[in-house]
Amino acid sequence: MFFKFTTAGESHGKALITVLEGLPAGLPIDIATVDHELWRRQQGYGRGGRMKIEKDEVQVLSGVRHGRTLGSPIALMIENRDFVHWEQIMASEPIETEPSNPRVVKRPRPGHADLAGGQKFQARDLRNILERASARETAARVAAGAIAKQLLKEFGVEIKSHVAQLGGIPDKPLQAEWNDITAIPVDSSLNCADPEIQTTMMAAIDKAKDDGDTLGGIFEVVAKGIITGIGSHVSWIEKLDGRIAQAFMSIHAVKAVEIGTGVANASLPGSQVHDEIFHDGNGFTRQTNRAGGLEGGITNGEELRVRGYLKPISTLKKPLRSVDIDTKQEDAAAYERSDVTVVPAAGVIGESMLAIVLANAYREKFGGDSMDEMKRNFDSYKQSLQTY
Repeated sequence: MFFKFTTAGESHGKALITVLEGLPAGLPIDIATVDHELWRRQQGYGRGGRMKIEKDEVQVLSGVRHGRTLGSPIALMIENRDFVHWEQIMASEPIETEPSNPRVVKRPRPGHADLAGGQKFQARDLRNILERASARETAARVAAGAIAKQLLKEFGVEIKSHVAQLGGIPDKPLQAEWNDITAIPVDSSLNCADPEIQTTMMAAIDKAKDDGDTLGGIFEVVAKGIITGIGSHVSWIEKLDGRIAQAFMSIHAVKAVEIGTGVANASLPGSQVHDEIFHDGNGFTRQTNRAGGLEGGITNGEELRVRGYLKPISTLKKPLRSVDIDTKQEDAAAYERSDVTVVPAAGVIGESMLAIVLANAYREKFGGDSMDEMKRNFDSYKQSLQTY
């Protein structure tokens, strides 16, 4: 049994849709929790005007009855409240005349999918590309991730994130322990564990905004309570670290992924990298976690730590140079309403993608058509670990 999802919808279309498959019957679903995760994605100092226009909320179209999953596909919808201003421009029906304000895009943004997508799909209006390539799609992922988190919570797994670096501040990414991350206030401006560093980050955002520029950074996602033995070493496609890396790299603007202290480990001798193994009489333990909770593509019972490296977003208020795809003349790149930075939001999206990968891995490992069956399988496996 596999847990999987797909999304549909455009940035300024009627709605975003998420379809989830593979959840066991009987899982309690709290829609308010899903809405809270959507709210978290919209927060963060440096976000753009759209976050003030729309309040994302999910509607359940199928797969849940009386607060519990049925075991059938779940369909979720997030309405785009701004669609009222785009109804003619994004109409699905054929039009006889050009809309009065077509917002045709001819000048691709460097770093975005505009030009490559236009060439691939032979689009003469790059809006056909940017509407789906927009990070607005990640709201649908967060809705899916919120459901995945509710499944994982039944097995003692929690997932949190924090901003480790933004705009090069601080010089070295913050090292935050689990308790430091959980102590970050829910309304924190940047979801940073160090208030003083956060203030410096906010000043950098203000400067970038004045300059018409954007900022990237590093977010870290931490999962606690994962049982040993999730993932596999036997095939490249089953290695959990590979699946996590693919999921994180699929997040808009993420250009690198790190598990544990992988970057620093590359320049150190093995004696300073590998986590020594001990036994305290009750089970195997480690005093360090440089591996980030994964060895050989398999979870080892330690915290799972993943970092996403986010480039500055591609839409600049002071546009970079580009070329009109029709005239081939140099011109400023197109501008769409945008943010200065999205690093805190990317952390929320990263939580969702990690939850989705782990939910799938738990379904693979423990199966079951109902929650009761899945829990029995989990409890049996957990008992086998205690006697190893």
